[in-house]
Amino acid sequence: MKHLLLSVLLFSSTSFAFAQDLPVVDQVDIPRYMGKWHEIASIPQSFQKQCVSNTTAEYELLTDTNEVKVLNSCQTEKGDRSQSEGRAKVTDPTTNAKLKVTFVKIGDRWIYIFGGKYWIIRLDENYQFAIVGHPSRDYGWILSRTPDLPAATLKDLTSFLQEKGYDPCKFLTTPQDGGLTEKKPLCQL
Repeated sequence: MKHLLLSVLLFSSTSFAFAQDLPVVDQVDIPRYMGKWHEIASIPQSFQKQCVSNTTAEYELLTDTNEVKVLNSCQTEKGDRSQSEGRAKVTDPTTNAKLKVTFVKIGDRWIYIFGGKYWIIRLDENYQFAIVGHPSRDYGWILSRTPDLPAATLKDLTSFLQEKGYDPCKFLTTPQDGGLTEKKPLCQL
């Protein structure tokens, strides 16, 4: 029930005030997008409140169902790893840049009706960093294949977010071993 409530809260599309179109990248090679991503910054969400550092997302293409296995994890204040497993599926096969993600499972079925929008709005040509967003601008993540990004890249991504209607000050950096060491607004970097 906890995951059901969190998914409904996370991805509800009731914020129509800023629900203007959010452009996505032209094309995503889904198999190339798979693997481990480190969270560099994000708009804080209640389902991540236990996370203090080393937040990651791991994606695995499940060829038998054409779904993506999602494994989100982070380090808690006690030093434990908190994990949450979900599924994603492409909703825009023209670009593969719009997916629906759910963490709600009943029996052996993943329930996408409670899922949320996972839109890839920026993607490095070498698949080394990405920005995932939502048309409401209430959710957003900067992801990287490594725990750290160069300052110039972060500055560029901050400008990009602002151009797309996001408030970069709502994004907090994510402490990562080998990366940034404290949570602070992205606009202050």
